[in-house]
Amino acid sequence: MEQPRLELSSLEGHRSSENPESRDEKTEEEVDDCPIEEVRLTVPITDDPALPALTFRTWLLGLISCAMLAFSNQFFGYRQNPLYISSLSVQIVVLPLGKLMAACLPKKVFRVKGTPWSFSLNPGPFNLKEHVLITIFANTGSNSVYAVGIITIVKAFYRREIHPLAAMLLTQTTQLMGYGWAGLFRKFLVDSPYMWWPSNLVQVSLFRALHEKEKRPKGGTTRLQFFLTVLITSFAYYIVPNYLFPTISTISVVCLVWKKSVTAQQIGSGVYGLGVGSFGLDWATVAGFLGTPLSTPAFAIVNIMAGFFLIVYVIVPAAYWADAYGAKRFPIISSHVFSANGSRYDVNQVLDTATFEFSQAGYDAAGKINLSIFFAFTYGLSFATLAATLSHVALFHGGSIWRQTKAAVSGQGGDVHTRLMKRNYASVPQWWFQVMLVAVLGLSVFTCEGFGQQLQLPYWGVLLAAGLAFFFTLPIGIITATTNQQPGLNVITELIIGYLYPGRPLANVAFKTYGYISMSQAIMFLQDFKLGHYMKIPPRSMFIVQLVGTVLASSVYFGTSWWLLESVSNICDPAKLPQGSPWTCPGDDVFFNASIIWGVVGPLRMFGRLGLYAKMNYFFLAGALAPVPVWALSRAFPGRAWIGLVNMPVLLGATGMMPPARSVNYLMWGAVGLAFNYVVYRRYKGWWARHNYVLSAGLDAGVAFMGILSYAVLQSRGINGVNWWGLQVDDHCALARCPTAPGVSAPGCPVQ
Repeated sequence: MEQPRLELSSLEGHRSSENPESRDEKTEEEVDDCPIEEVRLTVPITDDPALPALTFRTWLLGLISCAMLAFSNQFFGYRQNPLYISSLSVQIVVLPLGKLMAACLPKKVFRVKGTPWSFSLNPGPFNLKEHVLITIFANTGSNSVYAVGIITIVKAFYRREIHPLAAMLLTQTTQLMGYGWAGLFRKFLVDSPYMWWPSNLVQVSLFRALHEKEKRPKGGTTRLQFFLTVLITSFAYYIVPNYLFPTISTISVVCLVWKKSVTAQQIGSGVYGLGVGSFGLDWATVAGFLGTPLSTPAFAIVNIMAGFFLIVYVIVPAAYWADAYGAKRFPIISSHVFSANGSRYDVNQVLDTATFEFSQAGYDAAGKINLSIFFAFTYGLSFATLAATLSHVALFHGGSIWRQTKAAVSGQGGDVHTRLMKRNYASVPQWWFQVMLVAVLGLSVFTCEGFGQQLQLPYWGVLLAAGLAFFFTLPIGIITATTNQQPGLNVITELIIGYLYPGRPLANVAFKTYGYISMSQAIMFLQDFKLGHYMKIPPRSMFIVQLVGTVLASSVYFGTSWWLLESVSNICDPAKLPQGSPWTCPGDDVFFNASIIWGVVGPLRMFGRLGLYAKMNYFFLAGALAPVPVWALSRAFPGRAWIGLVNMPVLLGATGMMPPARSVNYLMWGAVGLAFNYVVYRRYKGWWARHNYVLSAGLDAGVAFMGILSYAVLQSRGINGVNWWGLQVDDHCALARCPTAPGVSAPGCPVQ
């Protein structure tokens, strides 16, 4: 029995919550605009195919933007306080540059003799389509290259050598493989109007604000004026939390009151604990780890916050104070590995330096690896999230996937945006993606087999990783395209190769990168393709820009990391760095610990029958079953729209970013997101439609510009502000990192 169409939800007002099983009877006219209300409010349904797109200005500004963002993000990525610069900054800066080039470059048309080809350095006014393609270039430069983490841990943590050609090929092939998967799923994740990619609407809003001539409403502002006001305000304010008063980024009231209580600080710390009573007065605290909440649908925010409260305030405290897995011997939240006595685990003991493989004798001496209770549940929940993703997509989207498959074969389906694209532009031939997939797959096998002693991963590992990426791209793409949340494959890939090929840390991280990142790159490619879809960019121009941008960005990320690893003495080793040196590599430290857990010791000794955390495997079953009651209830009570909004993959994976994200980040992200995407959306929909995404863009851009300026002018020269209480970058909750088991001691902690 099919469900009737669900109308506007009282929870979040998103037509995107509509059950896909109710779409069978819709005619083409009913979805001619777009069935998603946010898209209708944001994306225009007009197009001018005569506008030039892939121009000289596009190439010049795009390549420069891509290279600069890649260099900046890798350079800042090794630092104690990483600074991420998104493509949003470029989106703003290149507009006046493009207009300047349009005013200054010669307009002469150059013709290629003997061919019908011609080109001009200045084909007319700088236009929207050029601007979008430059931003796509910048997107490829702003997205990190995961394989650089392998190079970093080899050279800086394991203190071994890796051939630069092997490192370069690794960065390129892991970034490019995903384009093949993307080509296979374009029909489902780009052409379908129900795959709406919420985060793209921020950029669409900003593009319109920057390019459309808008009459200022009486007593109000245009979107461009509003954007500039927010940008200037955000820019001016960020000097306070970034430089003058960093402590306000995280304020933990409980820690300020109970300064000597370990338990109170564990509860109240927004950085090292549960975050009860903590908050931050810094946009970077709100959006720094989870992304801007203003682009996330309210139903997804509710799911994430429900998962956060269930995990952080119910499951973890209950397990910790029940001393499950000896939890009180370790911090309540930590990503490090520990010995049974509560001390840091000496990973050097379990690795044979001659063979660079697992040492059973060293492991017998060092004992089993122990995790903080939060970190243990993080792995269990990641198992559940992956299983729930497959189950959820099969139950809720299985019918629509089948119908879209039939529509793709027959050439039918899509909304007004899809029909405009098909009518005005030639699509990218499928064989482009197929040739690229085969070529990159062959090059990947060559990389791992040709440098086998350095990367440890055999050819069958590359092929298996590729198969996993292919299998998960569609279900995870559906989750991302509808909720703005992307479950990762990092843990499941570590688990699989850890069982099949244990004791080899580099094989483990290489397999993880090929499996996880090729899927993630496919999702990024599809998201950018959907942005081009909304903005009516020729698909072949999009493909060329993304491909060239990815190759350039990967090269710059690799070059920057290699330069820093070779030139900064003792990089990533805080114990040997000079006092005040920022090169501590916090993200790579987590990556290194994961290589020990999964690659050296292996999941059999951690999660196998004799492992300390064997019961975490039940999370696979729990995750697979979790969407079933929600689906059953939504079928039994079709009039209860809120039931269909419960998204178990998002709920179970809510805390997947912790750590490095912290409790205070989730609390502030959820509060701001619900304020705008629930309260403001319902009560002031007109204001929300005009200003919500522009507000997000202005806040992000102001923080990025001030962060760059303060580093370049002050912090790069060792001027870090006046040394006072408010200069501390954490929340003054040092005791939150202490164990509470009797007799267990840790540096700076009282003995219980």
